[in-house]
Amino acid sequence: MSDETKSAGKGAEEAEKSDFIRERVRQDLAAGRNEGRVHTRFPPEPNGYLHIGHSKAILLSYGISQEFGGQFNLRFDDTNPEKEEDEYVQAIMEDIKWLGADWEDRLYHTSDYFGQLYEWAQHLIREGKAYVCSLTEEQVREYRGTVKEAGRPSPDRDRPAEESLGLLEEMKNGEHPEGAYTLRAKIDMGHANMKMRDPLLYRIKRMPHHRTGDAWNIYPMYDYAHGQGDAIEGITHSICTLEFEVNRPLYDWFIENLPVPHAPRQIEMARLNLTYTVMSKRKLLQLVTEGHVSGWDDPRLITLRGLRRRGYTASAIATLCDRVGVAKRNSTVDFALLEWSIREELNRTADRVMAVLRPLKVVITNYPEGEVEWLEAENNPEDAARGTRKIPFSREIWIEREDFREEAPRKFFRLKPGSEVRLKHAYFITCDEVVKDDSGEVVELRCSYDPESRGGQSPDGRKVRGTLHFVEATHAVEAEVRLYDHLFREPFPEEGGDFLANLNPDSLEVLTDCKLEPGLAEAGTDYHCQFMRNGYFCVDTVDSRPGVPVFNRTATLRDSWAKLEAKGKK
Repeated sequence: MSDETKSAGKGAEEAEKSDFIRERVRQDLAAGRNEGRVHTRFPPEPNGYLHIGHSKAILLSYGISQEFGGQFNLRFDDTNPEKEEDEYVQAIMEDIKWLGADWEDRLYHTSDYFGQLYEWAQHLIREGKAYVCSLTEEQVREYRGTVKEAGRPSPDRDRPAEESLGLLEEMKNGEHPEGAYTLRAKIDMGHANMKMRDPLLYRIKRMPHHRTGDAWNIYPMYDYAHGQGDAIEGITHSICTLEFEVNRPLYDWFIENLPVPHAPRQIEMARLNLTYTVMSKRKLLQLVTEGHVSGWDDPRLITLRGLRRRGYTASAIATLCDRVGVAKRNSTVDFALLEWSIREELNRTADRVMAVLRPLKVVITNYPEGEVEWLEAENNPEDAARGTRKIPFSREIWIEREDFREEAPRKFFRLKPGSEVRLKHAYFITCDEVVKDDSGEVVELRCSYDPESRGGQSPDGRKVRGTLHFVEATHAVEAEVRLYDHLFREPFPEEGGDFLANLNPDSLEVLTDCKLEPGLAEAGTDYHCQFMRNGYFCVDTVDSRPGVPVFNRTATLRDSWAKLEAKGKK
């Protein structure tokens, strides 16, 4: 198991964790409940791709199972064939493995239990606790009442059990059209919790299932199937998010009124919300299908696939989840905390390399023509064990266009006419001449270098305040670099109703004439690095080709001059 996987499974903190869910688990163990077992699960619906909100539930449930010597299941709650696909099943499994959670051989599907769920539905009918109802969807909604007004009983509420059993069988056999009947639990139409007002258990859906094919013409509702799946699998602690708190009385009602082999316990926690994002699967699907993003793995999305493609690691996401903790009240975490988590990690682990994103040519006029020398450069100043590499230097180099100002303010310590700067790992150079094209744009700088300053060391103790990165021209690697920003302009894009109105038109900038130091042309797809002074980057896993790399920016670095300039403008 890799270090990243271990970190993702255990979380960022080595000390024993404590929160209200773990305390309940400890209390259950101390009381001898569940025969001393701890068994958790993650139960996704295969109707979309996982996003960062799911990671908290996955890592918490898996982490608890490991901390208490228990087991962890993956179960797909596949009760709605209209929206579910095997594509999502495969993607979800891949993403969970990437996070570091391991269900071993305990992979299940609610569709595995369709037969048992049907028998239990018949049991409820025989016990007088369920009936077949002929009300339409609109009528069911009308009869349910409001939060201030009790509901009305369905005209079919007292239908004889044998008649309901017969109709349910006919529904299963495909003898009735969709919408003709539903099976409902008989609970309490005046209950304060509207979930308890005779909820639906089965509906007719004449549609093939991605696993069971045409075997079924009726499908169980999620609320009915969910808890029973937990009971069948022996789950001890069913951890879910706060929006399911209102469902817990119904969850418990089914457990209490069915001959299930085990009684699991549902515990709710606050979900993980981030600023500048949307978490709704429906809204994420809308972004994809309407072409606002390139796909489910677009690096601007907070899907696990998008985050992975952007360069976020499983361990950084685990660190975020640990920092956020387990709470009982919903809140929204600043996206900057996720960026901090990945910066903290990559600062320790990523190589420092030189890349010029908006190149400006520099000709060093007093450097010998045709000569190339190779200079020593450290890979990561935070970790000497990562060693050094050789970088080329010659008469022609590239620097960042923004590192030169022909008319520069007083505190601009980069290159300007007549000024001297240090080239990282190389020499001191002085700008002697500025070459422009017919339109007046600067196309080339002609500079001279100090041969005695090799390695960026001052030969006579003079101080040079500016240090620039560069890329040698003859060995430069041509690359495309993608600069990502928040997909939305506002931290809470859903406020006001139309979240699409808050899309950020500058969320992606594509640079196609970038110059990288040699060696990056063949960087592997799991390669992370810091482009000096430009941010943390990774190889794009989709569009990169051998010799033609594409790099995605994972996170920015702080830019002291940009801050000063912004402060001055303000």
